[in-house]
Amino acid sequence: MPDLSQLPSIDRILQDPKIQEVIHAYGRPLTLNALRQVLDGYRQSMLKENQSLPTTSNIIRSVRAQLESWLEPTLVPLINATGVVLHTNLGRAPLSKATRDAIFKTVTGYSNLEFNLETGKRGKRDVHAADLLKLLTGVEGGFIVNNNAGAVLLTLSALASNKNVLVSRTQLVEIGGGFRIPDVMRQSGANLVEIGTTNRVHSYDFENALAEKEIALVLIAHHSNFKLIGFHSEPNLEEIAEIAHRYNVPLVHDLGSGAFLNTDDYGLAHEPTIQESLASGCDLVCFSGDKLLGGPQAGIIIGKESLLKPIRTHPLARALRPDKLTLSGVTATLLHYLKNEAENKIPIWQMISRDIESIKTSAENWREYLGHGDVIQGFSTVGGGSLPTEEMPTYLLALQAEKPDAFLKALRQSNPPIIARIEEDRVLLDPRTVLPEQEAALLRGLANLFEKNKA
Repeated sequence: MPDLSQLPSIDRILQDPKIQEVIHAYGRPLTLNALRQVLDGYRQSMLKENQSLPTTSNIIRSVRAQLESWLEPTLVPLINATGVVLHTNLGRAPLSKATRDAIFKTVTGYSNLEFNLETGKRGKRDVHAADLLKLLTGVEGGFIVNNNAGAVLLTLSALASNKNVLVSRTQLVEIGGGFRIPDVMRQSGANLVEIGTTNRVHSYDFENALAEKEIALVLIAHHSNFKLIGFHSEPNLEEIAEIAHRYNVPLVHDLGSGAFLNTDDYGLAHEPTIQESLASGCDLVCFSGDKLLGGPQAGIIIGKESLLKPIRTHPLARALRPDKLTLSGVTATLLHYLKNEAENKIPIWQMISRDIESIKTSAENWREYLGHGDVIQGFSTVGGGSLPTEEMPTYLLALQAEKPDAFLKALRQSNPPIIARIEEDRVLLDPRTVLPEQEAALLRGLANLFEKNKA
């Protein structure tokens, strides 16, 4: 039986200069907590495994390792080499330099978030970015919340709680993470009046429901990350708007992606744009900030001021309000569109519009630098619930690995982590989604991995 009394005491360890360095780095309370846990772990190991007595140096190294493990950040930057531009699991849209700079300036000090510099009195945070939204779209007003699901929930809560909302069954979908659109709607207290069938809805379905029931608003929801094909039909927005307005009922469009640019200009299927929704007669349009807009996570509501007013003053608006970082980021992103520079300055549009030959050149340069792999043709996707089934031609660096899953795991453990994909037992890396400033780190990580495998 090991003699546990021979373990160094806490007081004795605290006299060691090396533990004082740890205390200086991590603080005394947390270091003591780690020290107690480490000593307890050694006691258990000595009793169960007949482990030899650790030295004070070993104990201190274990304490430092424990502290590093506790305090290691769980949210870290990484390299997206998957070819999925709006990768929800990887944080969706990377931000432009101007957007990052605007957020950084806001982070570093105080700001006039809710302070009116003209009057010297309390102001409202909803003024930030509102004028830019009006200037960009020509709407009467805009309002920003923390995400698009929140925007739809708030809109329904403010305009249709305990009232009927007309919605087509073709749009009652489940999006990522198990969130179901009808469940979000019901949380608002609205009563969903479902019309049509899973694959087809007609103008007369809207007409009949509006004639027979008292409807507070008509909601059109974007199909998000699925696509109806085959025997399918829906009336267009103009038809629905005309019918709704004939009965003096507002039309709300949950657009989702928030595209200001025409995706068909880039060889993709057409994604409905914000401008088109407004031109079709929608009274309110809700969309995301971090999808095809290319900014930080946000939910944006634009349209008629008479409908926005109860939304602004609803109690739920406070629970969903954005912080100063979101507002500054959205503002900077909108400026790119106003200045007609979105394609050249917003990373996701740089990726979508990137010339195929430049992608091929990058993949070939990677192969030459590493001395491994083959350059092959493949496809990138937009992702993020936008343009489902749509693909963009690309070139990939294909790496052979004896154990592809283990290779991917090793890439994820690089600094920074590298995220790739496997197809046909090959590890594939797509230059389209690797940010230019991350390319050197990508190559270093891959080179280090090949060097380790060689050893």
